[in-house]
Amino acid sequence: MAAHAVGGRLVGPDVDFDGASFDSRTTRPGQLFVPLIAERDGHDFIGDARSRGAVAHLTSRPDDDRRDGTAIEVADTAAALTALAQWARQRLDAEAVGITGSVGKTSTKDLVAAAVGAARRTTANERSFNNEQGLPVTILGAPGNVEVLVLEMGMRGFGQISALCEIGRPSIGVVTAVADAHTELVGDIDGVARAKRELVEALPRQGTAVLNADDPRVLAMASATAASVLTYGIGGDVRVVDLELDGRARAHFRLASPWGEAPVSLGVSGAHMAFNAAAAVAVAGTLGVDLGSAIAGVERGELSAMRMEVIDHASGAAIVNDAYNANPTSMRAALEAVAAMRGGRKIAVLGLMAELDDPAAGHREVAEVAAELGIEIVAVGTADYGITPVDGPAAVAPVLGALRADDIVLVKASRAAGLERVVRSLIEKSAD
Repeated sequence: MAAHAVGGRLVGPDVDFDGASFDSRTTRPGQLFVPLIAERDGHDFIGDARSRGAVAHLTSRPDDDRRDGTAIEVADTAAALTALAQWARQRLDAEAVGITGSVGKTSTKDLVAAAVGAARRTTANERSFNNEQGLPVTILGAPGNVEVLVLEMGMRGFGQISALCEIGRPSIGVVTAVADAHTELVGDIDGVARAKRELVEALPRQGTAVLNADDPRVLAMASATAASVLTYGIGGDVRVVDLELDGRARAHFRLASPWGEAPVSLGVSGAHMAFNAAAAVAVAGTLGVDLGSAIAGVERGELSAMRMEVIDHASGAAIVNDAYNANPTSMRAALEAVAAMRGGRKIAVLGLMAELDDPAAGHREVAEVAAELGIEIVAVGTADYGITPVDGPAAVAPVLGALRADDIVLVKASRAAGLERVVRSLIEKSAD
């Protein structure tokens, strides 16, 4: 059936597969391996995937290393992955929630999955599998009895979110924010809004757009959808009231909603997480999850790695690992969270913010915010913060010196900077 769905030719015995992988290093037994052609040709790793238990693979190279196993020959493996996910989506009796935004989409995805998962069988993207490869793999990995698919949708240009919606077919769409992220790909911040708007434009009339009431560009998307609109934020339909932060900047607040009002205490750091939680409860309520269950879900919800992950250093210092991605808006949120934490010396180890249309201005803005909040910057690999940078992640620990019990160290940059290596070196040093 899968071969027919992708217009391919089955070679070898017919087998059942459970899920798919495009990375041979993480392929699990029983999966279909999809060799993609990018900087490296995934066909070169078919043997590795087979050795890890892949029971079949797609191929556009008839002479690949199939080891007498099952293959589906196709003209284009990436296009076949899309077609396969569309076929799988049609076979699932599940509602889908699409989530996008310049900041907060992965954390919101995690909290939506926690809130909805408290009462419904739920599957969500792993980590940030939010593109034309990751979203299909998420759908293909969903169990047959899944009730809700929570699908983060990334944007690398116009038309991408529309394409992801054609695969995932969301009936609920969440837009968290529009900010200076990936602006070099779409011209400016208004281009970002246009690209993000593709999600709400794709929603069916019987669907629901969940929009951030505190972001004017997001709120304006209400006029671009045929779906119902539910807002969240300080003044939305789902409102964050009486927000306070504890010594680790964890949010405590009251949530007022169409389904009632209740206190919320989050286990993750940052005032901005309160609004991500509000979005999650809005989605859960739309799907019929009762308020108590939804709040219990977000309170125990955990975020994907390297998102405001607070690690206790052996010295007693706190290391805030937010190294997965960065733009000026998310940098401000992370810096404000650190400023709100109870501690002494506060340091931000910051690297490059990629894909900005005006990198110099964006980095300078972040440096000004840090100065206003009294946070010292250690720049890594870029002089755009206005200070002399250290050469790379390995040079950070010597600059910081011995950490003290009340130090708080934020580590944040765009993914390409690889600043998780800073976190790793600080932890390893503390273990010596």
